[in-house]
Amino acid sequence: AAFYLYDHEKDRKRIRLPIGKPVPGARLYILDSEKAVQPAGVAGELYIAGAGVARGYLNRPELTKERFLDDPFYPGERMYQTGDLARWLPDGTVEWLGRTDGQVKIRGYRIEPGEVEAALRQIDGVRESAVIARTEGEETELCAYIEGQDQQTVRTELGKRLPAYMMPSSFIEMKEWPVTPSGKLDRKALPAPAGAAERRAYTAPRTITEMKLAKLWEEVLKYGPAGIRDHFFEQGGHSLKATALVSRIAKAFGVQVPLKEIFAKPTLEELAAVIQELDESPHAAIEPAEKQDTYPVSSAQKRMYVLQQLEDGGVGYNMPAALKLTGPLDRARLDEVFRQLIRRHESLRTSFETGADGEPVQRIHDVVPFQHMELAAAEDFVRPFRLQEAPLFRAALVKEAGESHLLLVDMHHIISDGVSVGTLIHEFSELYANRTLAPLRIQYKDYAVWQQAFKQGGVYKRQEAYWLKQLDGELPVLDLPADNARPAVRSFAGDTVSCTLDAETTAGLYKIARDNGCTLYMVLLAAYSTLLARLSGQEDIIIGSPIAGRPHKDLEPVIGMFVNTLAIRSQPAENKRFPDFLREVRQTALEAFEHQDYPFEELVDRLGVVRDMSRNPL
Repeated sequence: AAFYLYDHEKDRKRIRLPIGKPVPGARLYILDSEKAVQPAGVAGELYIAGAGVARGYLNRPELTKERFLDDPFYPGERMYQTGDLARWLPDGTVEWLGRTDGQVKIRGYRIEPGEVEAALRQIDGVRESAVIARTEGEETELCAYIEGQDQQTVRTELGKRLPAYMMPSSFIEMKEWPVTPSGKLDRKALPAPAGAAERRAYTAPRTITEMKLAKLWEEVLKYGPAGIRDHFFEQGGHSLKATALVSRIAKAFGVQVPLKEIFAKPTLEELAAVIQELDESPHAAIEPAEKQDTYPVSSAQKRMYVLQQLEDGGVGYNMPAALKLTGPLDRARLDEVFRQLIRRHESLRTSFETGADGEPVQRIHDVVPFQHMELAAAEDFVRPFRLQEAPLFRAALVKEAGESHLLLVDMHHIISDGVSVGTLIHEFSELYANRTLAPLRIQYKDYAVWQQAFKQGGVYKRQEAYWLKQLDGELPVLDLPADNARPAVRSFAGDTVSCTLDAETTAGLYKIARDNGCTLYMVLLAAYSTLLARLSGQEDIIIGSPIAGRPHKDLEPVIGMFVNTLAIRSQPAENKRFPDFLREVRQTALEAFEHQDYPFEELVDRLGVVRDMSRNPL
């Protein structure tokens, strides 16, 4: 192999032509974060080994140690970590995709703008392109700049090549590019999306409903003024933003818009008409509960309480998370921030006990002891909680080197869920930076008290009737061929196997979703159901799918256990075409989302399922 020197900006498209002389005997590796070789077409970091690798940086021993590493494939030799993102092409060419330090995180995905640029340059007619991340408030979005092709064609073609989460929110057609005095692209001088005539003609809202909805639309999409002809998904909307819009509509209008209506009526005008025809949302009625010694638990908390007793002090329902901290650390401030969070969230001051009637109750303490621990290793951190002792939350610091630390936090699932962990980390960062947080209108106990009253109402009865009908008749028991006998009691001991789909397969999955009016979740749910049917030979499949369970905006910042399980039943019969089956799954999933408030544990009780300790109940 020969390695050619290259300039990032002047030779931005592909490393094809030499700039300078080739270095015989050089080796190029494209590796992932674990130093494993990436297959052709998959992006990774570029490393250089073999002849031509320098001894290091002059008078910079720390940088030399960081960048010049032992070659894992040739013992005794070294390789250089370039910091460049690249991939092998089928013809043996290495394509440069940008810098690894240029990665951005958007909606939980790590994205390299250079990889999006590379996809843009593959579109016929595109002579030049650039992609940058722009942050407005708390939202970060990609903005694409193109020359030589119209933005509508580019948007359509790019959708065939990239998954939805990598699609830029804005496309701007360029005639002249800003450059630096040295002749390189001046990315900081690229125009903001608001200055580009890239949107369809604006038609102002006409009614009070349209005006109120336009304001919510703008809060969620952060795309500028919303007109009544604007299309939610063409302006950067996706399923998570659709859910956020539903919760804001519930708070602003007091109505619960079914999620499927966002897909069916994606323009502002159509959605406003839907809102005017709906009944009041039950979640708008959640109010602070009267003060008392103990409060009822929610259905989800009751499930956790029982499961923890069955696990007998295990850690299967602990929810640990880790944050890497760099720079000077104020330990006293760290403890004070956590005490502020404990004062802010009653869930972090809550313990659980069995009441006089034998049912579990929650007790909220005014003050609980807290101080972070100092540990030598992260492995010593996770250990069982005692539900009768608050706080069911702990934090610890592990010093790595110099001013680098790991901050470990752990909460029991009975007071927390996945959204809560994210909320805790976000609010910790805000408070540590001396920023203020908006006060909470309600706490988790208020939701638990509301749920007791909700169970007596008509909406609850309708949701119960829906689930009983869905799970009527003989319930299937999945019988998969396995290497070993099923144990009498299931264990949480195990591992996670992760993989990444290549770009072509991922783009194909998104195309299936787009062509059938589905989300990627629905496509994968249908595919998974089909796989289970093929393996088991059964044509009646129930898949348990977790859902966040926060359908009202006031519940979004509350720390607590809201997550519910939806038992989604499908019939993947072998005589069905996959598109037909996918449409069935889409309908079933949308209906399940609309009936998500009915607690899974109540459903199990109503169905009278005989419990098998080796399986989930349904």
